[in-house]
Amino acid sequence: MSAIPQQVLARQKASINTLVAAQAALFSGFEKLVDLNMKVVKATIDEAAQKSAQAAELKDPQDVAAFTTGLVQPGAEKALAYGKHVYDIVAGVQTELVKLAEEQIAESQQQVTEAVEQLSKNAPAGSESAVAMLKSSLATANSAYESLSKAAKQAAEVAESNMNAAANATFKAATDAAEAAGKATRAPRRAAA
Repeated sequence: MSAIPQQVLARQKASINTLVAAQAALFSGFEKLVDLNMKVVKATIDEAAQKSAQAAELKDPQDVAAFTTGLVQPGAEKALAYGKHVYDIVAGVQTELVKLAEEQIAESQQQVTEAVEQLSKNAPAGSESAVAMLKSSLATANSAYESLSKAAKQAAEVAESNMNAAANATFKAATDAAEAAGKATRAPRRAAA
């Protein structure tokens, strides 16, 4: 069997392996999301049962107000934690897919480099300038890809940092609002006493 059909078969096998790895990464992420949602549903049902039992025991309107105010902060914290978990899962899947894509691109670049080297060895006399121009173009394309890749990674890091800052600010605002509401609920109670 000649080298060319073997190379074609090897490339097809590598492509299939990459496809299978990408599907595995996506399925793993989906599985993690389903697991997270099942845990959230179970915890929500358990908490609703517990809070319902507590609410049934309340008699004083001020206790009811304090009870409802106390529900706000944990809800906000749980929503933020849930969003963070979902983000982490999606970011993990994205990281795996980017890694697979980078490996595929690196392999393709290597194959193109090898093809250009093979071409330069078998090029007829007088074509040295065309081969040199082809090598230069290849080097420029590789350099441009590396620059774009670095810029995309930096942009992703900035986006993640901004998302974390926004989540922390939202959490702080929710906590401050819950504390202010709790103080407002307790203030009339003290005045009445």
